Order: sequence, then structure tokens, then C-alpha cells
Amino acid sequence: MKILVANLGSTSFKYRLFDLSDPAEPVLARGAVERIGAASSPCTVHLPSGPQTREAAVPDHGVAVRMCLEQLTDPATGVLKSADEVAAIGFKAVHAKHLSGVVRVDGAVLEAMEAYADVCPAHNPPYTKAMRLLAEKLPEIPLVAAFETDFHQSIPESSKRYAIPEEWATKFGIKRHGFHGASHRYIATRMAEILGRNDAKIISCHLGGSNSLAAIDSGKSQGCSLGMSPQSGLPHNNRVGDIDVFALPVVLRETGQSLEQVLHTLAEKSGLLGICGLNDLRDIENAAAKGDVQAKLALDVFITDIRRYLGSFLVALGGADAIVFTGGIGENSTVVREGVCRDLGWFGIELDLTKNATAKGESQLSAEGSRVQIWTVPTNEELIVARQTRDLLASAKS
Repeated sequence: MKILVANLGSTSFKYRLFDLSDPAEPVLARGAVERIGAASSPCTVHLPSGPQTREAAVPDHGVAVRMCLEQLTDPATGVLKSADEVAAIGFKAVHAKHLSGVVRVDGAVLEAMEAYADVCPAHNPPYTKAMRLLAEKLPEIPLVAAFETDFHQSIPESSKRYAIPEEWATKFGIKRHGFHGASHRYIATRMAEILGRNDAKIISCHLGGSNSLAAIDSGKSQGCSLGMSPQSGLPHNNRVGDIDVFALPVVLRETGQSLEQVLHTLAEKSGLLGICGLNDLRDIENAAAKGDVQAKLALDVFITDIRRYLGSFLVALGGADAIVFTGGIGENSTVVREGVCRDLGWFGIELDLTKNATAKGESQLSAEGSRVQIWTVPTNEELIVARQTRDLLASAKS
């Protein structure tokens, strides 16, 4: 079974094509269409024969997918005999009102996602717009939404609840839902293989453009730093993270801005960017190393908040067998990993500084004698979505 996994932006379509009929689950091709809607859009695909790029007018996501399928089915270089070989398109969907899990995309699903457009302003609007278009223009290919909240449905109710009126929680769905589910699920699955056991206690640190920690016990999520929305939890590159909601009346009064303007600032101009004016951690680390005070502050705030959630999840799990760093920052920032693991020997967490400085890809970083293992593991969210899509299709046939 061949599954196309899509990653959508407002003007982009990125994908990977998996062959799940092969036990090795290979990626047959990956590609992207950028600048959708512009006069000319580059459409690039990486095939076994090498990369191919063509320029064309791509007015919408439906045309973008058609172009990708044309490249994948090219008689000379493609990996598919026909587009009919694509069993479904799977999406790493984020959030929807009163809906989670892995579902076929239909009108009700799209309405539930659109109801949370203001909760996930960077994600839901481009996804629902593109999904509606693809359903119209490619009706022969099933669309499947694998929601990031799905992995966190096992979190105990006491850890999901905010201290708010019962009706807000039960009727309106105001809870800590958690996100980055595909990434944390992959880490749980991969670490079970690495450790050779299914009952391990794992703290997964997904650190990149957006960030979260998850507490995992025996493959099931027990807590996530992200709450009701992807703007919560740790600071992100340009999203706020946790903030006291009673700060909002102060900002509204002092700035004279509308609530929509303030929320836009919290979702687009805050986080690490808000503190120091930079939103790429590599630039922040470089600036901090050169003495930039605000960059150093942003880095310290980021590491401090990671440690805060790490400590709470160590308590929630009753210890840990492994701490795993993943995502662009988690896999590549020696500074962040060292800062997070600093002075935690009394928890049985000891980082080997030499291993940390030279780590590439999947690597164990813990010092000899560290009770808790420390790892970097590249995540594979697309593979998880492909598997979930396959399983949904299989269950529908049984």
C-alpha cells in the first residue's frame, strides 16, 4: 500500500510517498511545491533517479498535487505506474472541536477543524482550505486526517483539566489536549525498540520551531507541555508559550489594541522572537555567544522552561528510563541539551559532554553510570501518519 503524506502551508505542499507493503517501509519519493498562487511555482521531487524540478503556474493545492502525481508517474523516471497506486493522502492534522483520532476527511471533519481556526491560526486555516480543494479536485483519492491530539488521549483526566467551571471543560472542550502527537508516538515506538522493552518511562523533548515535552509510560502519553492550543507550553520560535491570561486586560488597556491584534502578537511575534528579535535558535546561540544580552535571556528562558516541565514529568512518571531529544533543536543544539541536563546528577541524569558535542543522528549521550539514558533520535512524523492512514483504511475494509 502506497500512502502520500502531506504537509501543507498556505502557499506550499510538501510530501513523502511511502510504500507500506514493503516491511522496510521505504520512502519512494519526497517533494514540494512552493509559492502556490504565484506567477511561477517550483515543483521539486526527489526520486531514485535524482532530483527533478520544473516551474509552472500552480494556482492552488489541487493543481500542486496533480503536478506531483505527474512527476511520480513519469514513464521514464517515476516510481508509480499510475496515480491509482496512491491508496490515500494522509495529513498530520492539528486540532478540531470535539474530535480527535484518525478519521476520513469529510464535511463534518472540516467544520470541526474550522471551528478551531482561532485556536490554531497557523495550522487549521491552510489545512482546511487545501483539504476542501483536494476533496473537490481529487475525489478518487481518500483523504485521512491523523490528529496530533490522538496520542495524548491516554493522559489522565486530572492532568488534562484546567481549574475552570465544569461546563467549560465538558461542553466547550477547554482542556490540555497536547500536540506533536506523531513525533512523540514515533519516539515512544523507536525507544521501545532501542531499549528492548515496552514498559519504559520516556520523556520526549520535541524541540524545533514549536516545542513540547511529553511524559510517556509503556508507550502511552501521561502528560504534554502543550495545552489547549499550540501557542501554549514552552516558548516557541514566535509563539508565546504559557502566559497568565489576566495579563491580557493590562495589554489591551495599555496598548489600545483589539483582542484580535493582541492574540496575533502572541501567536506570531512572541516566543523567542519577542524576547530578542530572533526566531532561529542557531542565530540566538551565536548572538548570545557574542554577548547579546537579550539573546542570552531568550536562551536562558527557553532552557529554564524545558527544565521546569522535565522536572514535573519526572515526578509524574516516578522517574525515567530515558530522556530523548528530537526535532531540529533537540537533535542539533549541544547548548540546549547541556543546559537542560545541567546539575541533574541527583536525579540519575548525567550527560557525557564529549558525546553531546559530537552527536549525530541517533546517538546515546548519557555518561557511563548515568541511571537515566539520554538520547538524540531523529523523529519521523510522516511515517507515523502513513501507518495510521494505512490502519484506518484496513479497518474500514474489515
